[in-house]
Amino acid sequence: MIGPEDIPVLPRGVRLHRDRVRGGWVLLAPERTLALDETGRAILAEIDGIRSFAAIAAALATAYDAPEAEIAADSQGFLGALLDRRFLEIRQ
Repeated sequence: MIGPEDIPVLPRGVRLHRDRVRGGWVLLAPERTLALDETGRAILAEIDGIRSFAAIAAALATAYDAPEAEIAADSQGFLGALLDRRFLEIRQ
């Protein structure tokens, strides 16, 4: 589980990429690709390796005029799944 003070980072070799052929966003990793919807892309676009999960959730809540607790819960589930699949790492 990702805590509020944890800092999510994309590991070496993983990057957010615009797939112009298919017209969408993907998360690229060595020998793996994960197609993203707009929500996933928005969450990953906020990850800079500096800000905490709480700061990212607050920025998303402001940008989308949504309750911060709801954004945090949804983002935590999404990022937790990426963490399990090794598309994401946590800096504490």
